[in-house]
Amino acid sequence: MGNSSDTRPLGGIERLYGAQAFARLEAAHVCVIGLGGVGSWCAEALARTAIGRLTLIDGDCVASSNINRQLPALLSTIGRPKAEVLAERFAQINPQAAVTAVVSFIRAENPGECIPPDALIVEAIDDMKAKAALVAWASRERRTIFVAGGAGGRIDPGRVTSADIARAKGDPLLSRLRTTLRKQYGFPSGAADPHRVKPFGIIAAYTDEPMRGCSADASVSASAGYGTSTAVTATLGLRLASLAIGAITR
Repeated sequence: MGNSSDTRPLGGIERLYGAQAFARLEAAHVCVIGLGGVGSWCAEALARTAIGRLTLIDGDCVASSNINRQLPALLSTIGRPKAEVLAERFAQINPQAAVTAVVSFIRAENPGECIPPDALIVEAIDDMKAKAALVAWASRERRTIFVAGGAGGRIDPGRVTSADIARAKGDPLLSRLRTTLRKQYGFPSGAADPHRVKPFGIIAAYTDEPMRGCSADASVSASAGYGTSTAVTATLGLRLASLAIGAITR
């Protein structure tokens, strides 16, 4: 809470990371796919960390059931596209940033269709078919991508962590993703000895907390079935943002 003579809205980011890293952040382009309980908080953190270009992709509109966990969800925004709501919000945070709202879903048949060629990718989508196709496409195209695990049915944000998808433990969504990537896209097979598992080269943010609730749904934000805690979904989103920022500033 210290005071500073630097009154620039994002001056604290430059002081924290240094001038060279700050310049890289301002020059960076990040594409966030899925703007629900995880992705919306990730996008917010990126906007507040001076990312110069943001592409926000989500075909959904705000619903009243989103209010418990999603940043764009207010009574006044119900029915509006999430991508557009966030783009307007981010213009009030960093007017110098170029923010593009894409009101569309990623399609498994052509997952790279809406993704800018120069963007680092963060995905937080539920649809397994599209999720796996997107991850496989990014790997094939040698694109940097960070992946969200499931958040529904968890209450402890202290269990959020990150690891290579091949080695992430305790997350049913990532387990399904691994299986799909191995069976349908030729990713390296598993091994009985966890130390011999070949990595996929793609990092996921996830929680290893056992799920609680009454549904077999293991989605990113679990809009039905399992309940959700903003404390967990937001922490997962912030972990993804931190991974992206680290990749940009290293």
